[in-house]
Amino acid sequence: MRLAAEELKGMKTMNDLDKFRVKYLGKKGELTLVLRGMGRLSPEERPVIGKLANEVRTSIEDNIENRMKQLAREEQVQRLEKEVIDISMPGKRKNLGTKHPLSIVVDEIKEVFIGMGYKIAEGPEVELDYYNFEALNTPPDHPARDVQDTFYITEKILLRTQTSPVQARVMEKQKPPIKIICPGRVYRSDEVDATHSPVFHQVEGLVVDKGVTMGDLIGTLKEFAKALFGEKTEIRLRPHHFPFTEPSAEVDVSCWTCGGIGCRVCKGEGWIEILGAGMVHPKVLKMCGIDPEVYSGFAFGIGAERTAQGRFNIDDMRLLYENDIRFLRQFK
Repeated sequence: MRLAAEELKGMKTMNDLDKFRVKYLGKKGELTLVLRGMGRLSPEERPVIGKLANEVRTSIEDNIENRMKQLAREEQVQRLEKEVIDISMPGKRKNLGTKHPLSIVVDEIKEVFIGMGYKIAEGPEVELDYYNFEALNTPPDHPARDVQDTFYITEKILLRTQTSPVQARVMEKQKPPIKIICPGRVYRSDEVDATHSPVFHQVEGLVVDKGVTMGDLIGTLKEFAKALFGEKTEIRLRPHHFPFTEPSAEVDVSCWTCGGIGCRVCKGEGWIEILGAGMVHPKVLKMCGIDPEVYSGFAFGIGAERTAQGRFNIDDMRLLYENDIRFLRQFK
């Protein structure tokens, strides 16, 4: 036991301590071999040797436990000495990212309409020709298809040119009342310039219920414009044509820079076009399984890029996609 205690003092690591335990207390350890040999002792010697062996085992176990605690304390002290923080050293600055201006605008638009009770609906960007055109009253020979330069994958599959197909899919599956917005990426074969991009973003809205009127649409757009551009903002509707709405209108807002007087931002007109809207065409309702004699609705589509350009006075759409840190840093 004295030899074991002396040997134990030389244990420097937990691994050494484990080897020591196996040496004396393991299945083939020295103390275990002594206990196995007790069968050869006389009846008088067995209790004496057995008692002594148990005392030795208890002593070794206690010494091992004490030494283990001592090694743990020493390791902790060494670790703390190595991990000392020099508070005089200058801190490392972390460069944090920020929301992209497009994300800022889209999130603001979502918040406005969610506050009005709308739900968000999403759909595939690789879309069927049927949902992108035919279900929206735009058959194969419709002249509107000539205006929208489309990326076709096959004759029946394409990259969606608008988020309106999401509206058609929702109307097929859900009975009115329906009140949704559909944010997402869309694609058209446009040349890249200051005001056009082959990839851009829309937030479209749809309301279908009994008794929905053009007055409801105008009231909704007024509330949206005031929430996004300021309480003094006014809207103006100009007659237009969209195959999926009737009547249809282009919607302008009073210039957020000059308030409608006329300036460089609005090109002296006092108004800025931001979206298209109208009452859902009865044919669209019928194709989606909704009775136009019972239900009516309105729809609108907002261009996120154009809204972001207006909100932040950005004169070139390409800046939104070039990922220039100098440009993006302005929106922190």
